[in-house]
Amino acid sequence: MFEDLSRRLDGVLGRFRKRGLLTERMIQDGLREIRRALLEADVNYRVTRDFLNGVREKAMGERVLKAVSPGQQIVKIVHDELAALIGGEGETRLNWSPAPPTVIMLVGLQGSGKTATAAKLAKRLTRRGRPALLAACDLYRPAAVDQLRVLGKRAGVPVHYEDGASDPMEVAGAAHRRARQMKSAALIVDTAGRLQIDEPMMDELARIREALDPREILLVADAMTGQEAVRITEGFDEVLGVTGFVLSKMDGDARGGAALSIRGVTGRPLKFVGTGEGVDDLEAVDPHRIAGRILQQGDVIGLVERAQAVVDTNEAQALQKKVFGKHRFTLEDFLAAMRQVQRMGPIEQLMKMVPGMARSLPAGAVDPRKMKHIEAIILSMTPAERRRPEILNGSRRKRIARGSGRPVAEVNRLLKRFAEMEKMMNNMKGLMPSLKSPLPKI
Repeated sequence: MFEDLSRRLDGVLGRFRKRGLLTERMIQDGLREIRRALLEADVNYRVTRDFLNGVREKAMGERVLKAVSPGQQIVKIVHDELAALIGGEGETRLNWSPAPPTVIMLVGLQGSGKTATAAKLAKRLTRRGRPALLAACDLYRPAAVDQLRVLGKRAGVPVHYEDGASDPMEVAGAAHRRARQMKSAALIVDTAGRLQIDEPMMDELARIREALDPREILLVADAMTGQEAVRITEGFDEVLGVTGFVLSKMDGDARGGAALSIRGVTGRPLKFVGTGEGVDDLEAVDPHRIAGRILQQGDVIGLVERAQAVVDTNEAQALQKKVFGKHRFTLEDFLAAMRQVQRMGPIEQLMKMVPGMARSLPAGAVDPRKMKHIEAIILSMTPAERRRPEILNGSRRKRIARGSGRPVAEVNRLLKRFAEMEKMMNNMKGLMPSLKSPLPKI
């Protein structure tokens, strides 16, 4: 996400960083380029204007113009203004009721990803010690209830539904009573959507709101719709009083204009972004971290959170013992480690979360197909070959190449690199004390 905007802003700010001295003319020229970058990223023109006015006011100060490193000062100003654009201090966090359950009502148009977001949010909260109950109140879209049940099972979260129900109000009320009985921290209500905003839809949502008194009403909007998402937010907010919004499918939106526009237009903060199709692919929004990603400064906290969500602690501990213990690190271990990393998301996306890596990573440097090729080669080996790659003679390598559909040269290259890695690990074992304690739980 934000790839196009990140690239353009990095080019402009990169020129600022190289300057030992800045003049007002240089700043004005740079701001014109930033304006063009924001508008081309589909950021609302009024939001762009206000953003640039804020940057200009701070950047034209004597302290910045005569600073020891004026270029870095400009970068910091842009970073802080971007963060403020996304949300103020504490705005992006969920508001919890004094007495559980906290009711979180998800609204949005049909096809926005609302049902999937409900399951993702329920899993995220449950995993963080706030058990959630899902309420299937979309009774109009065919198979909506079944979809939520399937996603709830995948997320390991209970779903309240009623076979043959026709009144969403009754289902919502029963779900609320069940949530209290179960002592759930949160009740997440998946409501019906329409292809467009209409009066019957809004009336139904308003009645559910009055009955449940939700602490949060989150609008789920498809990031791919761009500025249309701003218009949709305004329509829902006028009737329901939306408290925040979630942008789904951010992994498919290279511009990100909607994420930077909605709060500026509606005053409602962005609270979560959907980054993929899996039930773990929902990220809480931290304005400073998002701003850091846009400016290609990395996001280590986000990387750790992804690891916490998908990496199996027992597997990680076993792998650490292989790397630093007495056991041999094999191709089977290598494949297991590679799969753990893949579960965290696209490799190129992960690399951009490492500080300094995004700027130095050339376009197309990380090809996800190569990971699949490596996996195919290793899986074409017998268990004995994976544990003892030194037995792989010419005929065995040809058989593996045929089985994986890759050239022999690629098989040889993988084995050579694995041998180099194994040698490096053996050297590390000699330098490090033996493992005495398990990995800390993350």
